[in-house]
Amino acid sequence: MAARGSAGDAALRRAAEQWLLWDKNPKTYTIVKQLLAEGNAGELQKYFGSRMEFGTAGLRAAMGAGISHMNDLTIIQTTQGFCRYLEKNFSDLKKRGVVIGFDARAHLSSGGSSKRFARLAANTFISQGVPVYLFSDIIPTPFVVYWENGAQIISPHDKGISQAIEENQEPWPQAWDDKLIDSSPLLHDPYAMVNKEYFKDIQKQCFYRNINKETNLKFVHTSVHGVGHKFVQLAFKAFDLSPPFAVPEQKDPDPDFPTVKYPNPEEGKGVLTLSFALAEKDGARIILANDPDADRLAVAEKQESGEWKVFSGNELGALLGWWIFTCWKNNSKDTHAIKDVYMLSSTVSSKILRAIALKEGFHFEETLTGFKWMGNRAKQLMDQGKAVLFAFEEAIGYMCCPAVLDKDGVSAAVITAEMASFLATRNLSLSQQLKAVYDEYGFHITKASYFICHDPKVIQQLFDNLRNFDGKNTYPKSCGRFKVSGIRDLTTGYDSSQPDQKAILPTSKSSQMITFTFANGGVATMRTSGTEPKIKYYSELCAPPGNSDVEQLKKELDELVNALEKHFFQPEKNKLQRKTE
Repeated sequence: MAARGSAGDAALRRAAEQWLLWDKNPKTYTIVKQLLAEGNAGELQKYFGSRMEFGTAGLRAAMGAGISHMNDLTIIQTTQGFCRYLEKNFSDLKKRGVVIGFDARAHLSSGGSSKRFARLAANTFISQGVPVYLFSDIIPTPFVVYWENGAQIISPHDKGISQAIEENQEPWPQAWDDKLIDSSPLLHDPYAMVNKEYFKDIQKQCFYRNINKETNLKFVHTSVHGVGHKFVQLAFKAFDLSPPFAVPEQKDPDPDFPTVKYPNPEEGKGVLTLSFALAEKDGARIILANDPDADRLAVAEKQESGEWKVFSGNELGALLGWWIFTCWKNNSKDTHAIKDVYMLSSTVSSKILRAIALKEGFHFEETLTGFKWMGNRAKQLMDQGKAVLFAFEEAIGYMCCPAVLDKDGVSAAVITAEMASFLATRNLSLSQQLKAVYDEYGFHITKASYFICHDPKVIQQLFDNLRNFDGKNTYPKSCGRFKVSGIRDLTTGYDSSQPDQKAILPTSKSSQMITFTFANGGVATMRTSGTEPKIKYYSELCAPPGNSDVEQLKKELDELVNALEKHFFQPEKNKLQRKTE
C-alpha cells in the first residue's frame, strides 16, 4: 500500500515540476513552487490529481493553480488542443474562424480572469492563422455560439477535444504573448453586429407591444454583480417595456460578489434580499434575477399576503411553456402545424410540458440533463422542419427563443415581463395563472435536494446497493410504503418499461443516474453531480386534471421523499451531509 502511495506521490510531484517549466503566470507559479516545497501530497492531489473534464456544460472548474483548475496555463493547453481538433474537423477553419466571449469573473490570488483567458485563447488561434471574433466587452453566455450548429458540444467531440488537449500540453512558442493579437488583421470584434441581431431575433417573441407600452406593472432586476444589467435593460426597450429598476449595489460587474454569500439565484431567497428591499421601496411586484453570466433566471412575485414567492425552475417552466404555446396558438394561421410543434425538457425536470402537450396535441420530448442535449435535439428537429417553441430545465434554465440553442436568462426575463404585463390586464398574477395551468393540465408538485458526500467509494456503494437490493441484479420493489412500478437506470442502460428493457436515452457509465416510478404517480431520480461532491434527487407527483387537493398531494410527496431518503440514501449509515439552507 505504501509503495503505491509513494508512486502516486512521485507522479504528482513530476506533474508539478513539469508545470513550473511551462507556467509564466507569477501567481500560479509561486503557488505551485510553494506546494512542492511543502511536499504535502493531499494538497498536490487537489491541484494536480486530475485534469478538468467535460461535465453537463463544457469544461468547468474553480480558478486557481494546477491542472485541476482554470488558469492561464490550462486555458492555453485547452485552446491548443481545441485548435488542433478543429483543424482536423474543418478544412476551412482559416476561412470560418472562432468566436470568443468573456464575462466579468476574476480571481485575484491566481491572477486569472475571464477577460485574460479570452485573450490567451484568441492568441492561440491567431498564432495558427485562424481568424478570431473576440467580443470587445463582457457579454452574456447566450451571445456566444458553441459548436458549428450553435449548440454546446456533445459526444464524440468532448472525448476528441480532451484527447487533443492531452497531446498539446506544452505551450507553443508565442502562447504567452497575447499583445500580438492587438495588431493582428485576424482579430475582429462581433459585439455591435451580434448585439443588433440578438435584439432583433428576440423581438419575434414579442406579441403584446401595446400592452407593454401601457402597463403599470413595475419590475426589479438584479444581475447579481454579473453581466446581465445592460442586456436586460436593452431587452425591455426592444419589447417597449419601461426599464426595470436595477438593484444599484448589484448592477455593476464585480468578481468578488460582495453582497451575496453565493451568487446563484437558484439558491433561493438569500440572493434576493436587496431585490426585495428595492421592490418594497419602489412598489414593484415582480423581481427578475439573473446569474452572473445571465443564462439563468429566477423570478419572485409579491403575494396578496405581502409575502414574496420565489418560483421554482419547474413552476416558471410551466408558466413559460403555457405562455409560449398560447402565443403560438393565437398567432398561428395553420391548424395542421401543431403536429410539427415540439417542446423539450430534461429528464429530471417536471413533466408539466408532457401534460400540456398531451392535451393540446403538440410533441413533448425529454433529454438527458443539461442544455447541451436539449440544444442539439432542438437543432436536429429544426433541421427537419419542426418548430421547437421552448425547452427548460429545473435548474432555472429556459430556451424561449429558437435563435439561441441554449438557456438564455435575458430573453427569458423580458418574455416573463411581457407575460406578467398581459396577465395584469386580466387581473391575474403569475401565481394565480400557475394555479390555472395546474387546474387545467393536472397538478405537478416537485421537490428536489441533495446530499454532500466527499467519498466516491461511498457513492458507488450506495448505487451498487440499489442495483442489488434483494440479491444480485434486483432493484427495490418498494420504498417504505410506496410500491415501485418502473425503473430506468441510465448508468447501465436498463429500462423496465421498454419491451426490450433497454433505455431510449443515451447512457453513461461514468455517472450515476437511476429513476424510480411509483404506483401512486410519483417519480424520483437519484443522480451524481458532474461537478460537485453531491448526490442529487428530484421528485415529482403528477396528478390528472381535476385532482385539486394540493395539500394532500404535497403531503404524499413529502412522505415519498422521506421514504426515499431513509431507505435509498440511508444518510446516517453512509455519513451523508444534508443540504443546508
